[in-house]
Amino acid sequence: MALPAPAPGSPAHPAGPAPSGHRGRPPTATEATAATAGAVGTPSGATAPAAGPTTPTAGFTTTIAGVPVDTRHWIGGERLASTATFTDRSPIDGTPLAEIARGGAEEARAAVAAARAAFPGWAATPHRERARLLHAVADGIEARLEDLAAVETADNGALLRSHRRGVVPRAAHNLRFFADRLLALGHDDFTTRGHTNHVTWDPAGPAALVTPWNAPLMLATWKIGPALAAGDPVILKPAEWTPLTASLLADIAAEAGLPPGVLNVLQGYGDEAGAPLVSDAGVRRISFTGSVPTARRIARAAAANLVPTSFELGGKSPLLVFADADLDLAADLAVEQYDNAGQVCLAATRLLVEDSVRDAFLERFLNRASALVQGDPREDSTGIGPTIHPRHLERVDGFVRRALADGATALLGGGPHTELNERTGGTYYRPTLLTDVAQDSEIVQEEVFGPVLTLQSFSTEDEAVALANDTRYGLAATLATGDRERAARVGARLVAGTVWINCFFVRDLAAPFGGSRASGMGREGGDWSFDFYCDLKNTVTAPRGWQRHG
Repeated sequence: MALPAPAPGSPAHPAGPAPSGHRGRPPTATEATAATAGAVGTPSGATAPAAGPTTPTAGFTTTIAGVPVDTRHWIGGERLASTATFTDRSPIDGTPLAEIARGGAEEARAAVAAARAAFPGWAATPHRERARLLHAVADGIEARLEDLAAVETADNGALLRSHRRGVVPRAAHNLRFFADRLLALGHDDFTTRGHTNHVTWDPAGPAALVTPWNAPLMLATWKIGPALAAGDPVILKPAEWTPLTASLLADIAAEAGLPPGVLNVLQGYGDEAGAPLVSDAGVRRISFTGSVPTARRIARAAAANLVPTSFELGGKSPLLVFADADLDLAADLAVEQYDNAGQVCLAATRLLVEDSVRDAFLERFLNRASALVQGDPREDSTGIGPTIHPRHLERVDGFVRRALADGATALLGGGPHTELNERTGGTYYRPTLLTDVAQDSEIVQEEVFGPVLTLQSFSTEDEAVALANDTRYGLAATLATGDRERAARVGARLVAGTVWINCFFVRDLAAPFGGSRASGMGREGGDWSFDFYCDLKNTVTAPRGWQRHG
C-alpha cells in the first residue's frame, strides 16, 4: 500500500517524498548520491532540475493512447497554467508523454485559497448530497475505465490488465465506500449524571493530500474519498513522475458536479509546490504517502501550524514460511511480491523460511518466478513491467550491486534487463532473489522498492519472530502456516499494522490501515478516516434549565 521525493511512491520519496507506495524509500548514507523520485520531493530527491520551457505546451493538452489529457493545474474549478513546465516520460520506452505545468508557491497559495473559499459551502452540504456527488464521481471513473487504465499504464508502467481489472475499479470503490460510510457515521448518545453526550464529526478544513507514483489514481482516491466525505475540500499534489490520471480525475469530478474549489490538483516538484502547500497555514489536514525523510520535513511544517498529519511511509515486510505451510501456496505468495515490479510498500520482500523446507520452497519459488514474462505492460502475456524511472532503476541496482559486493548470492536476476532496456528504451529490472545476506546488512534493513527479494532461514519460532521484527519498519507481515494456533500466536507477536495469514494484499476499507515504527503515523480506513479528517465534537446537554415559552 504502498508511495507512488523520489525513491519509490509505495512510492516516491527523499528530499521530497519518495513514493513509498505505496512508494520508495529514502536513500541510505551509502547511496546518498543515487536519486529517487517522489511525491513531495523532486526526482533527484533534493532540488528540482532546471526549468523547462517557459511557455506551456500549445493547447495545454497531450494525447495518450487516444485520450486527451489537460496538462495544467485544476484550481478553483478552472485550469491554470504555469510559466514553466516539466517533462513526464513513460517508463515503458522512455517516450516523452507531456509537458506538465510546473507549479510553485504562487499556485500552491491559489489552491489553498480556492479550498478555503469552498470550505463553508462544502462543510454545510448535507451528508446525503455529499455522498451523492461522490457516487457521481465514482460513476465517472467507471465510465472512463479504459481511458484511465491506458493513461495510467503509459505513465507508471504497471500492468494494463491490472489497471482494468482491479486498480481503476478500486478507485471508484474507494469513493463509494466513504460516501456510504458517511451516511452510517454516528455514535450512540450516552449519559453522565443525567446529562446527554452527543458526538459529532465536524469538517476540519482544507486537506493537503500528497500521493505517490506506484498506484497514482487508486491511492489518490483512497485519500480523496474520506476527505471529501468528511466535508474537507482537497488539494491533491500527485507525484511528478505520474501526474496524468490526477488531471483526468479533475475533469471527471467537474463533470460529476463537484463544486469549484472542492477538489484542486496542484502539479509540480516537492520542493517547489509540495513544500509551500504543506507549510500553508490555511491547510488543516495533511495526509502523505512517501519516505521517512520527507515525512520529517512535512511534520516540521505541520507542527508550526499545529496541523494533524497522517503518514504512510513504506516498509520492509517479512514473509514467514513455516515447515507446516502449504509450500505451493507459500511460493505463490512469494512470487506475488514482484507485483508492480516490486514497487509496493506492503511487499513482503524478506522471505524467512524454516530450515527444513528451505530447499523445497526454493525449488517451487524459482520455478514460478523464472516463468514470469517481463516486458511491455500493455501486453496480456506480461507478468512484470518496468520500474518507474531511470533514476529509480539506478537506485534499485545500487542496492543489489552493494549487496553482491558484500557477499550476497543472486539465485535469480541480479541486475537490469539490459537487452530489453536497450531494445525498448525502458527501465526494466530483472526479478531478483538474493541469499547469503546478513541480518544487519543494508539489503535486509532498507526498503529497495523494486523487484528484489532476500531469502533467510530460521530454525525456531522465536528466531522467526525475532528476524521478522528486526528492522525499523512495521507496515505489514505475511505468514504461511498450516497450524491455526501457530498463526494466532506468531501473528500476535509481529510488529505490523497489517498481518496476512496464508494470503496477501487483502484490504478492506473498513479496516484500519497504517504502520508501526518508521512505517508511519496514524490509521485510516473505516471510521478511523473520519476521526482524522474531522474535528470530533462532544455536545453535553443538561437535563434542566429549559424554559417554557407561550
